[in-house]
Amino acid sequence: MLDPQGTRQSVQPSTVRQVSGLVVRHYHSEGRPVLVYLPGIHGDWTLVTSFRLAVWPAVSFVELAYPEIADWQMADYATAVAEALERMAIEKFWVLAESFGSLVAWALLEQCSPDAGVSRGRAGLLNPDGLILAGGFVRHPWPWGALGLAALGRRMPQPVHHHLLRGYARIAGWRHRHAPETIATVEEFIARRTPENRRAIQARLRLVARADYRRVAAQTQLPVYALAGALDPLVPWWLVWPWLRSHCPGFRETRLWWWADHNVLGTAPRQAAAAVLGWMNVL
Repeated sequence: MLDPQGTRQSVQPSTVRQVSGLVVRHYHSEGRPVLVYLPGIHGDWTLVTSFRLAVWPAVSFVELAYPEIADWQMADYATAVAEALERMAIEKFWVLAESFGSLVAWALLEQCSPDAGVSRGRAGLLNPDGLILAGGFVRHPWPWGALGLAALGRRMPQPVHHHLLRGYARIAGWRHRHAPETIATVEEFIARRTPENRRAIQARLRLVARADYRRVAAQTQLPVYALAGALDPLVPWWLVWPWLRSHCPGFRETRLWWWADHNVLGTAPRQAAAAVLGWMNVL
């Protein structure tokens, strides 16, 4: 349904809960496959609004926000996601992993593997159907870049950070011109960039620099797909995708949009939604 400005009216989540430090929102759609969204380095759902509206109600959509803490390891993120899905009685699902969220996804797949060396309790109950990477990776080709961004963020004064956010707000109308519903969340996105969030982002960037899930990807048989925007200065898809084609047995297909950027779900939301629904066989 559209509002007078031509954007879809917001849909309220069926449930909102806090599990293992995560805030989880579930947009339930009876009898439909489940798509679990793992956000990027910013850690929440504010940039996925237009994409979510494009895929719902064809799928049940689960989105979450990471806690604003700086001492979690990748395994902690994956364990929290696994516990949240268990509490929601979700065993079969697809994972949509954006940027940093792709590392959470690989860590989750590692925990789901019978060869992972963990107990077959909680992790053994999960049965993912597939993984879709959005601006994602396995080991970042430029770990020094993540460390540099973390150091820059640590040294940046709060007033400078605030001015950069206001600059982002000014260009958001153009950047998200294909995602009017996402434009409506820009102020929420800015409000969530608190000092605690900044410290958590810096910690996540350090995790990006250290994380290496090539072994997990090389053992992954379930379907793996990838989306990207060509205008991506943060994750070089032209380096990530060839490695996946050569080393990941489950890697199937890619989609690239030349006008989109790193946040491909927010800059090409409807095209990305069509690709995801097609891969999930729910079109």
